[in-house]
Order: sequence, then C-alpha cells, then structure tokens
Amino acid sequence: MIDTHCHIDFEDFSNDRDEVIKRCKNNLTALINSGTSLEGNKNALKLSLEHKNFIYPSFGYHPITSQDKTKEDLKIAQKHMIDNLDNIVAIGEVGMDYFYTKDKFLRAKQNEIFESFAKLSNEYEIPLLIHGRDCEKKVYNIVKDYKNIPEVIFHCYSGSLKTARKLLDENYYISFSTMICYSEHHQELANEIPIENILTETDSPYLAMTREERNEPSNVINAAQKISEIQEIDFNEVDKITTNNAKKVFNL
Repeated sequence: MIDTHCHIDFEDFSNDRDEVIKRCKNNLTALINSGTSLEGNKNALKLSLEHKNFIYPSFGYHPITSQDKTKEDLKIAQKHMIDNLDNIVAIGEVGMDYFYTKDKFLRAKQNEIFESFAKLSNEYEIPLLIHGRDCEKKVYNIVKDYKNIPEVIFHCYSGSLKTARKLLDENYYISFSTMICYSEHHQELANEIPIENILTETDSPYLAMTREERNEPSNVINAAQKISEIQEIDFNEVDKITTNNAKKVFNL
C-alpha cells in the first residue's frame, strides 16, 4: 500500500514524526510527501534523504499560498524544482482552488501560476500532481493541452462524475483519500472510476475520520478497504492494483 499524497513534513508531526514514520514503515510500501512551498519542498527532500527508498518527495506550491507570492518568489521555487528533478517524483501539489478563493483577480493569478507549473511539467516530462477544488473542469481544460506530461494525477478529486469521465478519457489518475470513508460523493465517484485509474492517499495531517483527529499515512489502508467494499473487489487485489498504479505513475 502506498500513500500517494501526504505532508509528513508539516508541524503537526513535529512532536512524534519518527514514531509516525515507523508506523508507516510497518504498514506501507512507500509514501509520497508533497511539498506546498519552497520551504516545504526543502523539508520534503530532507526527509526523503533520511528515509531513502521509502519517502519520496514531490515539489509543489499550494495555490492558496502561491497566489500571494511575487513572480520572483515563484521563479526561485521553480528553479529549485528544476535543480532537483533527479530527486523528485512529481511536480505538485500545484493547481487552483476556487473554494477558498472567490476574488476574480486572485483566481486569474492562480490560473496563470498553475499554467506555469504545467508548462514546467510538460517541458521536463515529469508527472503533475494537481490540487483542483471547485474548479476541476477549468484545471482539466488547462492541463489537457500539455501532451508531454507523462502522468497527471488529480489529488483528492472532488469534482463531478462528468468531469471525471473527461479525465479518464485522457488516462489521468484520480486519487481517493481517507475522505472516501465518510463522503457519499467520493463513494459515488469510486463506484464509477475503474480501479486501473485509482490511487490512494490520506492528505495527512488532514481528512482524518473525525475533525478532532490528526490523520497519518498508515490510515491509507482505510481508503483502500472502502474502495474494496464499494467496487466489490478483494482488498488484496485493490492493494496490489493501486500499489502498482502508484509505482508506475511515480516511477518507484
């Protein structure tokens, strides 16, 4: 089992990170630690070097963070990505978020920034790990024009089934988080998405089973169990297929 999207570098894990990672190693094959800022990318790289062949970093810039940065800030972050292409498995998470951002100017800025990351992914032919919320179709309409991106992953996809089918037509991957355990919408989506296009994740420390809890990567097993139940596929088969999907997508 692989958690394809978590933030083990976040401060939420500062007090017991080693214990959390130990639990992960007891339960998982690997995890992808997704950077959300320049500093986060540096921390993700550091953790991957400390836990080689288990923690793999992706370098990104969360849209809510990037919308407030200058062009120079983003240029520095992108240069850091380019300088570390041999050390990372994807660019992301990057994307657009219309749930939190309502301002038209900031939405347009998110669009422009995301396109710059898509161009980078396309130019260097490295997978793109996407955060798209309340604007999944708009994100799709941008990324579909970049044909040299080897793999496109819509992390914690929450859009419509109609848009999901467009993603499947492009052979993109849709990642289901632990949110599937309690979200009827995600359960409905999982009932329609072929297992061959599914990845599993936690988005730790977020999306735990209750608001009071902190999520952690080991809980990705809960997402796989729910997918097994929904699709009526043996859990071990879900584990095998989603793990192989992750290995292929991120070239692990």
